[in-house]
Amino acid sequence: MGTKLYVGNLPFSTTENELQELFSQAGAVQEVTLMQDRFTGKSRGFAFVTMGSDEDAQNAISKLNGQAMEGRPLTVNEARPREARPPGGGGRGYGGGGGGGYGRRDRGQRRDQ
Repeated sequence: MGTKLYVGNLPFSTTENELQELFSQAGAVQEVTLMQDRFTGKSRGFAFVTMGSDEDAQNAISKLNGQAMEGRPLTVNEARPREARPPGGGGRGYGGGGGGGYGRRDRGQRRDQ
């Protein structure tokens, strides 16, 4: 298995083919994954590129990190392993508890007594 690189600060118009071509200057490219917004399908400005060997990956980092692409300096470094995240997504849960005071019954005395 090759070495996975993180590529950040990409112009939003960048395509996977452009990245494949750019990184192939540094060595064998196994895979390019351009991260896209799940709802709009637009680029999120970063990608992962898997190089064929550690040597190719180090060559890509030294050649391409800081290189300008459409006026933006690229960030290229070795990708960190993905952090474990709890299942079910984040955000607020459903159910009782907080919320703007709707449905609360036990505040103060009842008026009809």
